[in-house]
Amino acid sequence: MVPPSSSMDPSPPPSWFTPKRLLIIFCVINMINYVDRGAIASNGVNGSSETCDDKGICRSGSGIQGEFDLTNFQDGLLSSAFMVGLLVASPIFASLAKSYNPFRLIGVGLSVWTLSVAGCASAFSFWFIAICRMLVGVGEASFISLAAPFIDDNAPVSQKTAWLAMFYMCIPTGIALGYVYGGYVGGYFHWRYAFWGEALLMLPFAVFGFLVKPLQLKGFSPVESKKALASVETVSSVTDDSKASKLDGRMLVGGDGIIGDELSKTSKSESIHNILNQLSRFAKDMKVLLVDKVYVVNVFGYIAYNFVIGAYSYWGPKAGYNIYHMKSADMLFGGVTIVCGILGTISGGFILDRMGATISNAFILLSGATFLGAISCFSAFCLRSLYGFIVLFAVGELLVFATQAPVNYVCLHCVRPSLRPLSMAISTVSIHIFGDVPSSPLVGILQDHINNWRDTALILTSILFLAAGIWFIGVFLHAVDKSNDGSQPVSTPRITSRKPLLDGNVDESLCEV
Repeated sequence: MVPPSSSMDPSPPPSWFTPKRLLIIFCVINMINYVDRGAIASNGVNGSSETCDDKGICRSGSGIQGEFDLTNFQDGLLSSAFMVGLLVASPIFASLAKSYNPFRLIGVGLSVWTLSVAGCASAFSFWFIAICRMLVGVGEASFISLAAPFIDDNAPVSQKTAWLAMFYMCIPTGIALGYVYGGYVGGYFHWRYAFWGEALLMLPFAVFGFLVKPLQLKGFSPVESKKALASVETVSSVTDDSKASKLDGRMLVGGDGIIGDELSKTSKSESIHNILNQLSRFAKDMKVLLVDKVYVVNVFGYIAYNFVIGAYSYWGPKAGYNIYHMKSADMLFGGVTIVCGILGTISGGFILDRMGATISNAFILLSGATFLGAISCFSAFCLRSLYGFIVLFAVGELLVFATQAPVNYVCLHCVRPSLRPLSMAISTVSIHIFGDVPSSPLVGILQDHINNWRDTALILTSILFLAAGIWFIGVFLHAVDKSNDGSQPVSTPRITSRKPLLDGNVDESLCEV
């Protein structure tokens, strides 16, 4: 008899694994993901449409927009297609993590990402590249949902937030490198080569996700034991629902034997049952998240924060040009954002570790840094001096970016281990759907109405005070760190039937699972 606890024993880590090696691998993958986001937005890859002057002299287009003769609306749809794939697939991958090994799911996602980026490189029409961009979002969704829990599991206890900070630091760094990479490759060679290069960079990691022995995520049972339990459950259901008998040494069901139609019906019934079981489990998990006050407050604050950051990234250069008449607003805003994004993100992680990585301390840091950052950015837009604006705005962005590691720390630690992938996925979906996706058009409508970029920037920045206030509420909530919750790992139900399928021919251990 196999003891019930044996399936719960943690398996030894694979030979390739060390925590630092895992962090480096995931940081490189994250960097490549965001290099792609920066590259497709760069002038070298995105390009421009054909233009004609008053004399009828036309200048041919360049990049994706020029080759497929896209309107600005169609060009914008490429970004929307990516976001649709990302937002739809994130909760799906998070739910699948309960049935399949999360490390293998990352390998699946990276494979989809690699093939889709290669598809972008070989695109022959607008709709083909739009579908490929949507699939790139699908591929990235698995990594976004599942990578952070792996890092949180394997980081040293005293450096958990610092490790998360190093992981999220790759976001501004990757986008910045993407601008440079896309501009250089698209400008000197061809925009298609930029995508081929990204696919080649990601291919080894996609292969790595399938070939090596996978890691186990805390709160999830090993896949092998799940498969064994599922197999026994299927056998048990057949023996319980059929009248079994033996004749001439062969297994008969109902006296007529097992026929193909009955097996097909059983298989279909099992598939439907599994799908319904997945949906039921997803609904229960969502209910747990939505009634968790700590999680809801954290995500609401994150939505308000991302609303401002998304609009800054889109409208910031144009607002700076109109308010302060900057000659190189793109370079200035981009440079300030990159430097402050890197330094701020790393600083936020190290500061929380110094304070003591708890959920309450994370909310203190979130509310304090956001409030001070809001004051600095608001004051910057009030100044008439360009140099004074640059200094205050840089300080403000440094403080605002310090929230990246703490806000994700709360998402990971306010739920039990088995809910962390779904927690990260729903957080990602929420901050995009309610945050940066609607913020850019809404700020555009506001500017059309009041026609004053300084007032528009001040109104937008004031929303950071709302984010700080929401996170400040979290300081007073009863927060329990559930990352070490002693609940049992996710597994299929125990099999209680001990009736053998064939007398004396079934492994006793299977009957006792």
